Amino acid sequence: MVFQQDYLYWNTIHQLVVEHQYRLIQLSQSQNEVWLESNNKNAPTLVRIVRYDLDWANWMQRDMEQAGRRIEEVRKRMNKRKMNALNLYISTFPPVDEWREKTDKPLLIGAKEQTSLMTKVIHSENIQEGLKDLSDILGEKITLEIEGVLYDYIQVEELKSKVLTVSNERTKQEKKIFSYGKPYFTYLFIFIQIFMFLVLEVKGGSTNTETLITFGAKDNYLLLQGEWWRFFTPIILHIGFFHLVMNTLALYFLGSAVEKIYGRTKFLVLYLVAGFAGTLASFVFSPAISAGASGAIFGCFGALLFFGVIHPSLFFRTMGSNVIVVIGINLLIGFIFPVVDNAGHIGGLIGGFIASSFLHLPGQKKYLQRTISFLLAAALLIAMLYVGYQVQPTSNDPAYAVRLAKTYIEEDKVNEAYELLIEAEKKNENIPAELYFYLSFTEVQLGKLTDAKEHLEIVTKELPTLHEAQYNLALVYSRLEEYEKAKSSIEKALNEDPENKDYQSVLSEINDYLEHTE
Repeated sequence: MVFQQDYLYWNTIHQLVVEHQYRLIQLSQSQNEVWLESNNKNAPTLVRIVRYDLDWANWMQRDMEQAGRRIEEVRKRMNKRKMNALNLYISTFPPVDEWREKTDKPLLIGAKEQTSLMTKVIHSENIQEGLKDLSDILGEKITLEIEGVLYDYIQVEELKSKVLTVSNERTKQEKKIFSYGKPYFTYLFIFIQIFMFLVLEVKGGSTNTETLITFGAKDNYLLLQGEWWRFFTPIILHIGFFHLVMNTLALYFLGSAVEKIYGRTKFLVLYLVAGFAGTLASFVFSPAISAGASGAIFGCFGALLFFGVIHPSLFFRTMGSNVIVVIGINLLIGFIFPVVDNAGHIGGLIGGFIASSFLHLPGQKKYLQRTISFLLAAALLIAMLYVGYQVQPTSNDPAYAVRLAKTYIEEDKVNEAYELLIEAEKKNENIPAELYFYLSFTEVQLGKLTDAKEHLEIVTKELPTLHEAQYNLALVYSRLEEYEKAKSSIEKALNEDPENKDYQSVLSEINDYLEHTE
């Protein structure tokens, strides 16, 4: 009978681990206590099975409470809101005193009773009934042949060997998942972005807008002019030392993890696709000039999330909670601080996830799923490019209007520049001072001096240190014969740029005129 209960113990573990894919978490040194984890959402998360010949119900009560406290600690470590667990005793005989009331209801643990522990006892007198209850609780059929079967030590050892072999093999396979490839492109991208940062610093500074644009920062206007490579070059550029350090550290840890899981080639494709997707989203939703590997790095987050979809249990017990929390914090920071290009972050995240779904994990064929993902990616790409290249130029975006107007002015197309800027002013509530500055220039050229004065006064009020605006306003005041205001404006321009010969000449002319009219 003892061997029968030993066989029942290992037979139950064998069916759960080998047939129903439960994970063996812990096996005691004496091998009479095992902890299993279920992948079935409708079953208890943890299953504890104990082979022990019960004597008194009080001992069982104390053991249940101790097990409950351990499960509560696990719940807290896993950051789960609630956790259900099963505690199963396999005994030759039931306790000698009253014990059924202790197993009628789940034991609730914790201040808020967030952990629930159901206990069952299977003994020689209720094997079939107990296995039926166990099957109902777990949602898996657990059976044992009794009639005409003699159980001995060899049979028990065979079951035990199978369970341990399968469990060890799964552990090896899980370790292999995280070591498919060694990081190579991660380190290469780190080297490139550090090198490019040094180049930017030497050529004018990594925070200098003109330098950033020269070396390939995302600029909506230039993208619309056909400089398509700017979808990729921002990935290796960074704005300031802090930006570089943060993204380099993130790439070192995240890139290494993703490249180990997906392998070198897939990581390279994934990283570039995510970086492109981040820049594309920024192009569509943000007019600001931007640079940085953040979109590609968020693509690494997306790749890890896809890994979590394929291997949810492995994901959440290794990195899942941390990955989700870090993504949430970074996106929240992006919504709080407008200077952060959250469009690029979200675009990279989505791009990395979709790229991972059509590249898939190593060794996974899944051709239909990958084809669907690729077609979805292509559809999103076409839609985003259409919005960026067809809708955006006609949306009267102030930033785009200013850049296009500057081109018109350089080509002596003053009327076109004026009409463009006026239209942008009419259709936008928040007009940047730069738009009024160039609008005033066209108005001067077209003889609309009163309008030019009005707009230059707005510019100099918002940007009092912009000496070019003060100079232009002085010229307009002079042509409108408002010489005292002209003198005040040109003096402000000289305060900002004292060595400017043109400013000095205009001030001299105004002073001469004022002296002759006194």
